[in-house]
Amino acid sequence: MAHWFGRLRLASGLVLFTFVGTHLLNHSLGLIGLSAMENGRQLFVLAWRSWPGTLLLYGAIAVHLSLVLTAIYRRRSWRQVKFAEVVQVVMGLCLPPLVVYHIIATRGVAAQFGMNDNYAYVIQSLWVSEPWLGLQQTIVVQVAWLHGCIGVHFWLRLKPWYGRARVYLYTAAILLPVLAVLGFVAGGREVVQLAKDPIWAASFRENLHYPGPVAADWAAHARMLAFGLMSGLVLVLALAWVIHDLIERRLGLLTLTYPMGRKVMIRPGTSILEASRQAGIPHASVCGGRGRCSTCRVRVGFGRDDLPPPSDEESRVLARVGAPQGVRLACQLRPSHDLSVMPLLPAAAQPKDGYRQPAYLQGMEQEIAILFADLRAFTQFAEQKLPYDVVFVINQYFRSMGQAVERNGGQLDKFIGDGVMALFGLTTGSERGCRDALAAARAMAEALDQLNETLAHDLAQPLKIGIGLHAGTVIVGEMGYARAISITAIGDAVNTASRLETMTKEFGVQMVVSRRVAKRAGVDLRAFPRRAIEVRGRREPMTVYLVASALDLPSDLHRTSRPADVAAPPAAAQPAASGT
Repeated sequence: MAHWFGRLRLASGLVLFTFVGTHLLNHSLGLIGLSAMENGRQLFVLAWRSWPGTLLLYGAIAVHLSLVLTAIYRRRSWRQVKFAEVVQVVMGLCLPPLVVYHIIATRGVAAQFGMNDNYAYVIQSLWVSEPWLGLQQTIVVQVAWLHGCIGVHFWLRLKPWYGRARVYLYTAAILLPVLAVLGFVAGGREVVQLAKDPIWAASFRENLHYPGPVAADWAAHARMLAFGLMSGLVLVLALAWVIHDLIERRLGLLTLTYPMGRKVMIRPGTSILEASRQAGIPHASVCGGRGRCSTCRVRVGFGRDDLPPPSDEESRVLARVGAPQGVRLACQLRPSHDLSVMPLLPAAAQPKDGYRQPAYLQGMEQEIAILFADLRAFTQFAEQKLPYDVVFVINQYFRSMGQAVERNGGQLDKFIGDGVMALFGLTTGSERGCRDALAAARAMAEALDQLNETLAHDLAQPLKIGIGLHAGTVIVGEMGYARAISITAIGDAVNTASRLETMTKEFGVQMVVSRRVAKRAGVDLRAFPRRAIEVRGRREPMTVYLVASALDLPSDLHRTSRPADVAAPPAAAQPAASGT
């Protein structure tokens, strides 16, 4: 049901937005002349005063107003609602009573008495006879346009192309009402000049078919009825809200448990998003709680098994972003029992966060290759240089290493002091990831040689690095807090790769590679010395290759796909242990 409510509200809103847009476009023709406005009006009337157009327009008004009132009735809190959403709702509620007089005085009188409500009549009434009413109606049309623009913005900002087209759409949204006002002013001035001609004035009165005071009395009566109906709707809405509130209070309160043990008491029927707003808990909601963007999604803990299944629309949104089991939209979930929830996105989430993201960003076990690299003796270098020189050199180093990683399909995890951590195989699989990691290590060695040559005058000694490379199953996902969120991995394989990098100092080599990486990559590294080493935290020894220089690695690693190293090492090599 919520799915159809949302679709109907959007569709009816677009019909009304189109009506207002064509109305403004017709006004802007006044810059050409009154005759152009009248010619445009003929097309406008043909479209909107035909039976299909009438049913579409007034049906859209009824549907949109009903759904907006329903949404207001269902909302239990207005705390932490974005300013643009409040403005849109307030403008939407103010529009009907402001625009009803214009509708009755034009379409209503024309239909009831056969009066010709052409542009000359409208401009004569609003520009000459009642200028304050003309100013009011001009403001009403601008408010209606702004209300529609905000709604269209909320709808389109979730589209991937909207960021590129936004500047053009914004320009059109500003330009059209400005041209409409200028056209209305130009038309008003033209009517004032034409009215000085007795022949034109007589022709105007004759073609108008004005029915006299009876039309004014009818319009006033119709306006009072319309105001009474709208006031009644507001009173019914307020009364229903109060009754609903009393019923919810009698049903008792539920407890929502947030991270860090924070508990919030809510009434049944309150959505998780509304509960967050009531309690002042920052909660992302790009679309304003309309169930479109998915940025409000939460992971439900205890109480999850007793929840009703998501609606078809919620299921589609969750499937769009690849949400795992136990994740629901906070704006759509209205619990009837105690729950624990955890918002999954920061409160400052952007529209792009509502697009489908790789599964590994949400947390998953995956076999990947992990590379650690660290500068040697950089602390001593830093102690002998000015801070500016240190920052300059380290930034040049990070840029060179980062580019080498990214060119070879790696994902930079973080820079730690003067060290680098990178992940390979997140999207390509462990075999390709291991080959990419070896290629990246070779590229890093090449980049370091080039950097040493470039900075030769700034360095007393060339920069040196140690590289540790291992592969294994780890937990991958976006981890951190606020701006410190990044894609990272945790697990034994990460710790092992870090320890292999440390061992480059012990063995006096540039790189230590685990046999598992060579095996997964299908690369023959038997030409390099092999050792069975003890790694803290592991029960069995593991086999590694000692690479004096990463430049000695094969240069065609991306094309390498030979069988893994399973044969015994040459006699000159050290004996291998059985560990991996």
